[in-house]
Amino acid sequence: MAAASGLTWQRFRDLELSELTDAADGWRAASAFADAARERVDGDMSGKLAKTQDSESARAAVKRLKRLSENYHYIHTETGLVRGALDALAGELGAPQRRLREALDDAASLGYAVNGNGSVDYPAGGKNELTGDPIPGGSVVGNNGLIGAGNPGLYHDANGMYDPALGPGGPALKSPNPHRARAQEVADRLAHAMREAHEIDARYSTALHKLKAAPGLTVDTRTWADVASDADAVSQAAQNYLEKHLPLDKSPAERKEWWDHLSKEQREEYMSAFPGVIGNLDGIPALVRDEANRENLQLLIGQLGVKHDEASRDMLGGLKGIQEKLDKGGEPPMYLLGIGDEGNGRAIIAYGNPDTADNVSAYVPGLDTKLDAEFAGGTVNRAWQTAIGASEADPSSRTSSIVWLGYDAPQMTPGDLASGNSVMFTNDAKAGAPDYNAFMAGISATHEGGDPHVTAIGHSYGSLTVGLAAQEKGGVPGADDIILVGSPGTGADNAQDLNVGKDHVYVGAADNDIVTKLPNHQEASGMTSGAVGGGSTGFVLGAGMAGPPGALIGGGAGALVGGIAGYTAQDAQTDPDEHWFGTDPASKDFGATRFLVDDGPTIIEDHGKMKAHSNYFNPTKDQDSADNIARIVVGKSEEIKLETPR
Repeated sequence: MAAASGLTWQRFRDLELSELTDAADGWRAASAFADAARERVDGDMSGKLAKTQDSESARAAVKRLKRLSENYHYIHTETGLVRGALDALAGELGAPQRRLREALDDAASLGYAVNGNGSVDYPAGGKNELTGDPIPGGSVVGNNGLIGAGNPGLYHDANGMYDPALGPGGPALKSPNPHRARAQEVADRLAHAMREAHEIDARYSTALHKLKAAPGLTVDTRTWADVASDADAVSQAAQNYLEKHLPLDKSPAERKEWWDHLSKEQREEYMSAFPGVIGNLDGIPALVRDEANRENLQLLIGQLGVKHDEASRDMLGGLKGIQEKLDKGGEPPMYLLGIGDEGNGRAIIAYGNPDTADNVSAYVPGLDTKLDAEFAGGTVNRAWQTAIGASEADPSSRTSSIVWLGYDAPQMTPGDLASGNSVMFTNDAKAGAPDYNAFMAGISATHEGGDPHVTAIGHSYGSLTVGLAAQEKGGVPGADDIILVGSPGTGADNAQDLNVGKDHVYVGAADNDIVTKLPNHQEASGMTSGAVGGGSTGFVLGAGMAGPPGALIGGGAGALVGGIAGYTAQDAQTDPDEHWFGTDPASKDFGATRFLVDDGPTIIEDHGKMKAHSNYFNPTKDQDSADNIARIVVGKSEEIKLETPR
């Protein structure tokens, strides 16, 4: 495509957009070839060699083959970006080219001449009322809608300054030649079409010029960082195209219908050029999201690998941990349904394919969770533990267990604690609830059987997110049951408010889990006074923030631990079942089914590590809780062990 300064209306008129799409097809073929070559290297060559040979020379050969595979991967990705950019360029140029050609046709039918600079000559027309002579013709220049030097059709005064009074609607005399107004309208249409074409051309020229391979055959972290930058450039250039062609503002069900009607070539185009969009679009099938997100994962690792700030290093640790798990494989198979670097990081991981599973659970983690090494090594394992437990609870059914980090959970950092997004406020949960529901709607839309048994699970602050999601109109899409563990409250007064029926809301609350015993606002205010006056001494640890929330969390996690430890029944002056985020889910008044869990160690026994808050999913730490969760997930709630509500 020519640079903007060389794009004339004649060249734009004659441009065959099919040549751009043909070129895109050529790049698609190159991308597909590279991908197939990589699969052959990984499967037929290095894979077999690693399995059958165990020697120094074999290991060296596998290492060289891995480098070859990375080169093919790089070629596949970059050529896919070129293909997507060319297709998007052709798609965007279609509309202004059509308008240009229509304006030219109208000029020809009226007998007007279009000059090389886009001005339009019109003939004599009408009569002079005084002399009876024909009114002379003339020439007009189109107004392209811009204000400034880029618009030769602006109306200028004698000093060359823009003067709207000289334009249409101004007091100046108008030419009585009827062709004058028609010619101006044609010239304006031509100018508008060319302005749009120049803008599109400039965007894609910038993006395409970035798609250059560095010399050599080494594909390393910096290479992938460059690829990530290229992908961003293509996505930014094609933003208008994406908004027009992708159902970004549609429901997950509508997106699924859109995807189903795409051709194989169209699907390949979107996946190769825009993996970050397709991989995180609710309503796209799980296998597609997984493939796109594995590509996006590589790009994010490259992008963050060249950054040196603490947040980037933390996130990079989480991304690499997820990559290691994907590379390792195992049963049940792992699917990457979402990945991103927004906020504190995004990751949605499933054990088992949710589109073919009989049972689907989606667990929302809570306080202090972010995309880091701890998430990849610890939080993700809770979904795996539930998947394993479900397979043991019902070997005849298939289960997909998901961990959903699709929101920013509150962090125990000084900045977060001092903000309106701290753990003591509902802001983060309110922001995450609609996104969780959109994801769950996507699960329903893409499921091949149409009606799996769905369980929404919230742990810690994540139970508030699930609770608020359940209280939205219609509840959590597709949910049959809700499990709340380690919950400080759901924002609801009664289990019936969660839209699945109170008999389908299940609660696990360890006796030594202090998070399940958070006081309400009124009690916290009283305890603040008690701490200052020598009452609930534990809250001295919480000093440092003004107001009741400061008494609870001003000193970080230690303050939370100390505060609840120092709180006694004598401190409570209001309803003991009322929590910071509504009625205690484990209480009789809430009306949920409380299942048996281990008491866990006290905060004194575990030196303030709050282990009783973290053991619910782990069968080696709390077999009863893990078994009960698994039985609910597979639809065997009648087999769970019960515990008396508080």
